[in-house]
Amino acid sequence: MAGVPRFVFASDSLKGTITSVRAGRLLEAAARRHFPQCECRCIPMADGGDGTAEAVALACDGELKRACAHDPLGRPVEAAYAMLPDGRSVVEMAAASGLPLLSPGEKNPLLTSTYGTGELICAALDAGARDVTLAIGGSATNDGGMGCMRALGARFLDARGRELAGCGADLAHVVSIDLWRFDPRVARTKFHLMCDVDNPLVGPDGASAVYGPQKGATPEVVAELDAGMANYARVLAATFGRDFACIPGAGAAGGLGAGAMAFLEARVESGIARVLELANFPALLEGVDLCVTGEGHADAQTARGKVVAGVAAACKAAGVPCVAVVGGMSADAACLPGLAATVPTAIDAMPLEEALARAEELYALAAERLFSLLELGFRLRT
Repeated sequence: MAGVPRFVFASDSLKGTITSVRAGRLLEAAARRHFPQCECRCIPMADGGDGTAEAVALACDGELKRACAHDPLGRPVEAAYAMLPDGRSVVEMAAASGLPLLSPGEKNPLLTSTYGTGELICAALDAGARDVTLAIGGSATNDGGMGCMRALGARFLDARGRELAGCGADLAHVVSIDLWRFDPRVARTKFHLMCDVDNPLVGPDGASAVYGPQKGATPEVVAELDAGMANYARVLAATFGRDFACIPGAGAAGGLGAGAMAFLEARVESGIARVLELANFPALLEGVDLCVTGEGHADAQTARGKVVAGVAAACKAAGVPCVAVVGGMSADAACLPGLAATVPTAIDAMPLEEALARAEELYALAAERLFSLLELGFRLRT
């Protein structure tokens, strides 16, 4: 490092303990203790799950806007979406259709709907968005996106021509789709789908079988939902002239992936890759001496579209050293291209409950260790 050191902090949140913004502040405090004149920039990161809209709004100098919507069971809820410069928007389905909105006893993918997500898309369009990114992590639904598209004006009809509500139980009863009143602004808008899973719509690796149980589905309900989803896939194929059943990512978010591909012509993209693009991250790395990223737990999944992997790859392309500060790590954590080191926050063998309770203290200590070593290395070179 020559002259004034420049650091970029681009961490994911450490779920349930430290937000990405707070992680950046702790890193900056440690950096300034060892390099008082340093320049620091915190770029909150997310990969499509809970907190993505807020992280992107902060990273891109955008604004969080609130809208009235409905939760997965149709109850009123106030939800936020992000409006960014140049008519771009990020809609996070978890804000209106996510699992955290339900109590354990309320989880039932036969009854839940993505209608609220569609309402947030409408709100973004009303606010002038012409480029909408859908972050689809954390859904409580398995409706194939029917609820979402109903909010945008689509009508799903049964054999008697009656309109269906668009919940999971209705998948088996759809025979036709009426798009006469579908919002015309959709055709004038680019849609991006943050999706890091490759599950198809139906079958043993499909939306219902893989994700249904965590949303409250029993084995019998999983079978019912999968059969219904197969029927829904046939109707989509007849309506749009394309078979969505086996497309990788179609099963994401209980089939909202397929719905977004069909109705919105959404382009499927890696969640973290889309966030880095929205934030113009490569430009932020120009002239930077070190980037620090991180997540709650580094393991074999880290390399599969997680924040740490995306940031490390961007740093490698820019020739910037990158270090990850993580809450914990498994023996199977991959050695990612572009990642110089991984610094776990735990300093002793301790129960998980204690590590979570002391998360901020341990993170601050890890940041202190990191910048102490950097200062030592700098002094040895000079």
